Amino acid sequence: MDVFAAVQKRRSVRAYLPDPVPKDTLERILKAGRLAPSAMNLQPWHFIVVTDPEKRKELSAGRFAKFLTQSPVVIVGCGNMRASPKWCVVDTTIALENMVLVATGEGIGTCWIGSFNEKQVKALLKIPKKFTVVAMLAVGYPRETRDLMRKAITFVKPRKKIEGIASTEEFGTPFQ
Repeated sequence: MDVFAAVQKRRSVRAYLPDPVPKDTLERILKAGRLAPSAMNLQPWHFIVVTDPEKRKELSAGRFAKFLTQSPVVIVGCGNMRASPKWCVVDTTIALENMVLVATGEGIGTCWIGSFNEKQVKALLKIPKKFTVVAMLAVGYPRETRDLMRKAITFVKPRKKIEGIASTEEFGTPFQ
């Protein structure tokens, strides 16, 4: 699958099959994060791969993270604030998105999770103080469901057109 096809196919998956994700597939996903660009090539990230059901249950405490109990893998993306105080969050986010796109290309579903209590996540996973938890990714094989909420949201609020999100030369000059 080419990159643009992965971008088009990617969606937030909130229902997963219990099947484990093969280690070589997880390594490919992590390698995609490792290869991401970062300010001054500092690579201020660390990724924690969580497969333990009890830990995933605790990570699912966020209001919009309940389905983490279903996903066989949760990747917790952390940014090193000492190594790159100004850019660690941006750089870690870029790395996580690389992971999302490679996972999509591998037939693996993901969902970006920002609904968590950082103190609880750091305590649970023994994350050092110099790191901030940027986001978590649910990772696994999608379970087909009738996702009526997603269909309703897409119908009511479709993707904006290029003209609504891009300008030429200066803000507000229509992109042509």
